[in-house]
Amino acid sequence: MDLGIHYARFDHPGWDTRLVERVGETARVADEGGVALMSVMDHWFQMEDLGGPPSPMLEGYTTLGYLAAVTRRLRLGLLVTGVTYRAPGLLAKTVTTLDVLSGGRAVLGIGAAWYEREHDGLGVAFPPTAERFERLEETLQICRQMWSEDDGPYRGRHYRLAETVCVPPPVRGRVPVLIGGSGERKTLRLVAAYADACNLFAFEPEEMKHKLDVLRRHCDDLGRDYDEIEKTVLVALDPVGDRDGFLALVEQYAALGIDLVTVMPTAEDPVAWTTALVDDVVPRLRAL
Repeated sequence: MDLGIHYARFDHPGWDTRLVERVGETARVADEGGVALMSVMDHWFQMEDLGGPPSPMLEGYTTLGYLAAVTRRLRLGLLVTGVTYRAPGLLAKTVTTLDVLSGGRAVLGIGAAWYEREHDGLGVAFPPTAERFERLEETLQICRQMWSEDDGPYRGRHYRLAETVCVPPPVRGRVPVLIGGSGERKTLRLVAAYADACNLFAFEPEEMKHKLDVLRRHCDDLGRDYDEIEKTVLVALDPVGDRDGFLALVEQYAALGIDLVTVMPTAEDPVAWTTALVDDVVPRLRAL
């Protein structure tokens, strides 16, 4: 099983003078220590349960561009881009640029968006849920077209592009797509139809099995190979503070077919936390 780090907080002590140093050093330690993926938020305001708008928050793709320059192996992505945040063609161009500059390490993490306060705060439209899912599917179609030989127009209900040009293309021809969320009717269907990976909440193992069974049924309905989709989970349990509890949980996840678990550094000292993680937890995960 692989491990990912989700750098969700920037408010560690002394953040106003050491923010850049700490996020960069955390990434370097993770990169050298065998962590497979590093992600950051795609929010303009910090989430309210992590301090809300008064707490620091960096723009996601700018941050990933910086991390690409200080690492060599880590896959890099947002967990996850809200479909409302960027016009689809510009999103495809942005993540393609990250992929080219990082040598093919970008992941397009994407979802239907949810944080209405930051939309209202910065004057960005926040359509109803059903429309956001329609826009998400069109965005996935646009990205797929921009990463193909077809550079002609795209005509959808919500988006119209006259030319889907994307030069240079992604290093591998296309950027892997990860869809975040666990909704059974819409989100997991979109995973089966468009995604290379999914990111699920850290359900209890029995509920996790149910979600994976739902995804498998969607794959069967669409003629998709279930096994080619990478299954990832964002876990709130601290693997450094509760190593045994964490390993017991993810061992059950591994038995269900989860490929990667993502964890979040503490706000106090993310560098020391990540150092302990790669020294003690990463080798144990590889054995699962």
